[in-house]
Amino acid sequence: MRTIRREDVELLAPAGDWDCLRAAVANGADAVFFGVEKFNARARAHNFTMAELPDIMSFLHLYGVQGFLTFNILVFEEELNDAKQLIEACVDAGVDAVIVQDLGLVKMIREISPDFPIHGSTQMTITSPEAVEFTKPFDIERVVLGRENNLKQIKQIGDQAKLPMEVFVHGALCVSYSGQCLTSEMWGGRSANRGECAQACRLPYDLMVDGEQKPMGDVTYLLSPKDLAAIEIVPELIEAGVRSFKIEGRLKTPEYVANVVSKYRKAIDRYFDGLDARPSKEEVRELQQSFSRGFTVGFLQGTNNKQLVDGTFPKSRGVFVGRIKQILRDAVICELEAPLKRGDGLVFDAGDPTKKEEGGRIYDLRRKGEKLEGEAEGGLIEIVMGRNDVELGRLHVGDRIWKTNDPALDKRLRQTFETDKPYRTFPVSVKVTGVLGETLKSWWTDVKGGHTVFVQSELPLVQAEKRPMDEQLFTEQFGRLGGTIYELAELDVQLDGALIVPMRELNGMRRMAVELMEDERQKPRAYIKREVGVYDDVPVAVTEHHAAVTAVNAPTLSQADRSSVELTALCRSLDQVKAVLATTDVNLIYADFEFIKQFPAAVEAVHAAGRKIALVTPRIHMPGETGYFNNILKLKPDAVLIRNTGAAYYFLKHRFENPDAPQPQLIGDFSLNVANHKAADLFLAAGLSKVTPSYDLNIQQMVDLLRRAETSKLEVVIHQHMPMFHTEHCVYCTFLSEGTDFTNCGRPCEEKRVSLQDRVGMSHPVRVDEGCRNTVYNAIDQSGAEYLNHFMDLGIRSFRVEFLEETPEKVTEILDLYRKAIDGQISGTQVWRSLKATNQLGVTKGTLVK
Repeated sequence: MRTIRREDVELLAPAGDWDCLRAAVANGADAVFFGVEKFNARARAHNFTMAELPDIMSFLHLYGVQGFLTFNILVFEEELNDAKQLIEACVDAGVDAVIVQDLGLVKMIREISPDFPIHGSTQMTITSPEAVEFTKPFDIERVVLGRENNLKQIKQIGDQAKLPMEVFVHGALCVSYSGQCLTSEMWGGRSANRGECAQACRLPYDLMVDGEQKPMGDVTYLLSPKDLAAIEIVPELIEAGVRSFKIEGRLKTPEYVANVVSKYRKAIDRYFDGLDARPSKEEVRELQQSFSRGFTVGFLQGTNNKQLVDGTFPKSRGVFVGRIKQILRDAVICELEAPLKRGDGLVFDAGDPTKKEEGGRIYDLRRKGEKLEGEAEGGLIEIVMGRNDVELGRLHVGDRIWKTNDPALDKRLRQTFETDKPYRTFPVSVKVTGVLGETLKSWWTDVKGGHTVFVQSELPLVQAEKRPMDEQLFTEQFGRLGGTIYELAELDVQLDGALIVPMRELNGMRRMAVELMEDERQKPRAYIKREVGVYDDVPVAVTEHHAAVTAVNAPTLSQADRSSVELTALCRSLDQVKAVLATTDVNLIYADFEFIKQFPAAVEAVHAAGRKIALVTPRIHMPGETGYFNNILKLKPDAVLIRNTGAAYYFLKHRFENPDAPQPQLIGDFSLNVANHKAADLFLAAGLSKVTPSYDLNIQQMVDLLRRAETSKLEVVIHQHMPMFHTEHCVYCTFLSEGTDFTNCGRPCEEKRVSLQDRVGMSHPVRVDEGCRNTVYNAIDQSGAEYLNHFMDLGIRSFRVEFLEETPEKVTEILDLYRKAIDGQISGTQVWRSLKATNQLGVTKGTLVK
C-alpha cells in the first residue's frame, strides 16, 4: 500500500475576485478555482475577465499555486464560438485545468488541444466508478464527485476507477444533485445549469400528505440544507482517497476564503505531522462566524435525513450565542454559549425569518449591572445594544441570539492578505564559483520550482588585499531576500584563492537571480493547440438541409412525412401502460416506475400487444447499484432509457462483451444534459442510438441545436411535468418517519403521497425511485405543442409525451391530441387550448417559451 504524502493532497479554494485570490494564496491554498464572465456556474460573482487570465496565472504560479478555470455550465449552440475563444485563451495563458460540465465542450476542447487538462465538474453528476470510466476516452484527468457520495463510496470509486478524487468539503450544499436541478429554470427562467440558480430550495413549503397539510410547527424550509463542514473528518477523507479538498464559495467574501482555507490547511498539516487533526471549539466557531446555516457533514458519513435539514431558517446565522432569559429596560440577559465583546453584531431570532428581525451591534456588556471590559465567555450576561439598533419591545424570552459578525476576526483575517510582505517564501540553493581574472559565477536553484538560473558578475574577480570574500559574506549578501518570495536555504562557495568584487556586483547578481527565477515560475504552461472550426464536425448534408428549411418559411410536411413521425409515451404506472395499449397506436412505451418489481408486468403486457417497451434507469447511479441494470437486462426490453453516464457505460460495456446476444436499443434522456450538437455527437458516437435534448433549452436554443444536429437521432419531449429537484434527501423519511434512512424508515412512500405546496398554493408531487431518491415534479404539466411543425420541418421524427399522475382516460385524451397535431388534423395551438380547458391545473409552455 502506497503511503499518502502531504504533497499528494490538494487544498482547493474559491476566488470570486482579486482579494479572494490573494486571501486563498496567503492562507495556504494549493490551488484556486475561478470563473470569467458568463461561462461559469456563479454568474452573480464578480468574476474575472478573459483579458486577466495571464495576470491571474502569473500571480498564482509565482506562489506555486495552480489555477483552475470553472467552465461548469451547459453551452448552447450559438455560444460555441465564444466558448472556443475562451478555451484558446486558457491554453495560451497556461491555465492548469478547466472544470467542465458539458460533454460537448469536452469534445471541443479535445479537438482544440489533446493535452490541455480537463476536470469533470460535480455538475457532470459523477457518482460511480462506471461514470468515471465513461469519461476516460476523453482524457479527463480528475473528476469532482457528487456531494452525495459517502466515504465508503469515494474509496470504492477511487480504487476501481484509478483517478484522483476531488470532493467538496466545506460550504453551501445543494439539496438537488448538481446538474440535475431544473427548478430555478422552470419557475424563473434562471437555470442552475447556467450559473443563475435562484435558490428555490431556500424557500418555505407546506408539507401536503395525501392532499392534506401536515402541521410542522416552525419547520417550513423543508428543502434547505445546512452547510457542509467536513473539517472534523479530514483524516477519514484523506484515508478514503480524497486527493483534492474543495471549498465552495465564489460568491463569498475574502474574509470567508481566508478563514476557511486557513482552518483546513491547519487540519491537513496536523494530520501529516502526526497530530490530532480535529479543530478546536474556537476554530469551529470562527468557521461558523464567516458563514453558517448550521453545520453538517452532509452525506460523507452516510445518509441521515434527520441531520441534513434544520427547517427553521434558510440563511446564514453565524454563531449561536444563547437564548434570551430576561428582558430589561435597556438590555437583555443571556446565558452565554459563545464569547461576546463590544462591537460584535447580533440578530435576535423569534422563529420566523420571513419577518423583520431585530439586530445590531453590542454597545456594552454587563454582569450583574457591572460593566465588563474585554470578552465575556460564559455565565449570565446583560447585553446592551447600540442606541436605536434594537426595539426591545419586539423581543421575547426564549428568542435565540446569533452572533452574525465579529469585526476583530474580520480584521485579523484581512491582515493575512492586506500586506506588502510576500504571502509565501520558497527555499533557494546557491552555488558560487570564482577564478582570478574571470567573472564571479552563480547558479540559483528554486528548490520547489524545480529550475535553476545562471547569473555572473559584470566585473572580473581581483586579488583581495585585506578582506577576501568568504562563505559568511555570501550568506549575508545573497541572503538579503526579504521582500521577495525566496529565502536562502543552502550555499556552496568554491573560490580559487583570496578574491573580491565590489559589493554592488553581489547586490546586482542577487536582484537579477530573483528576477530570473520569478520569470521561470511565471512562465505559462505550454500545451498543443490546433486550429479547428467549431462546426467542422457538422456534415455538409445537414447544413444544406437546414439551409433549405430556413430559406423556405415553414415548408408544408407531406402526409407521408407526418405518418413517419413516431409518438412515444412514458408511463409511471401499469394502468397508464394499459391505457396506451388499449386506446392508442403508440408503438414504443417507456416504463418509469417507482419500484422495479412492477417492471415484469409492464414488459409482459406490452410484448403481448406486439408493441415495444423501454425500461428506464434511475437518474443517479451509485457504487454497487449495477444490480438494477442487470434486472433490466434480464427482462429483455426492446430499449433502455439511459439517464446517467454510469448507466451508459454499463450497457455499452455489456454490448461490447456480448456481441452475439440480442441487445436493447440505448436512448439517452434529458438528464445527460445535451445542449449542443457536439454533446449529441459524443453520446451517439459512444453507441447510443438516440438522445433527448436538455430541458434547459428554450425554443430558440432548441432550434439552434436542431439546425446542426443529426435530427433523425434526436427525440424531443413535447409534454411533461418538469422533474425539478432530484435529491438524495428523502422528504418521506425526514418528515413522516422516525428513521434516518431507507433501512429504518418503514417506507412511508409505499403508503402515502406527499407534495410540497409553495407560496402561491401550487402543490408539487414528490416521488421516490428504487434508490430512495426523491424527485419533486412541477405541479403544472407543460406542452411544446405549438412548435411541433417547426421541429418536424427540422427533421425531428420522434416526440415523447410523459405522464405522472394522469388517469387512463387523461392518458388517452392527451395522446390523441398530439397524434392529431402530428398528422396535421389540428394545430398545436388547438392542443394547447384543449389541454388548458380540460386540465384542472392548466398547462404552461415552460422552458420552451421564448
